[in-house]
Amino acid sequence: MLKHYETVFIATPVLSDSQIKEAVKKYRDIITENGGEIVHEENWGLKKLAYPIQKKTTGFYNLIEFKANPEFIAKLDIQYRRDERIIRYLVFSMDKHAIEYAEKRRSNKTENKKGE
Repeated sequence: MLKHYETVFIATPVLSDSQIKEAVKKYRDIITENGGEIVHEENWGLKKLAYPIQKKTTGFYNLIEFKANPEFIAKLDIQYRRDERIIRYLVFSMDKHAIEYAEKRRSNKTENKKGE
């Protein structure tokens, strides 16, 4: 059975736009090639870090919400650890409250865009 997950990763700020897109595509492909299903994706762009990581003070943030088999998460973890472009990452299992919150947040964003 597929479980709901969310992953946020921070890519090193020295990457070009095309390198960032390539990194994001890599993780999208890893998820889908392993039987996962992408629910939602957000690119938060370049943001200041709360504290320096590997002597860097900024990073490119990206969020992917997806459904996958629980066994897949270990594979994803290994991919993140091996990728020198990724300076921090987090993968967590979403309970029904987190899923509801994410859906509500997405619908608020689309309503705000319509109103602009």
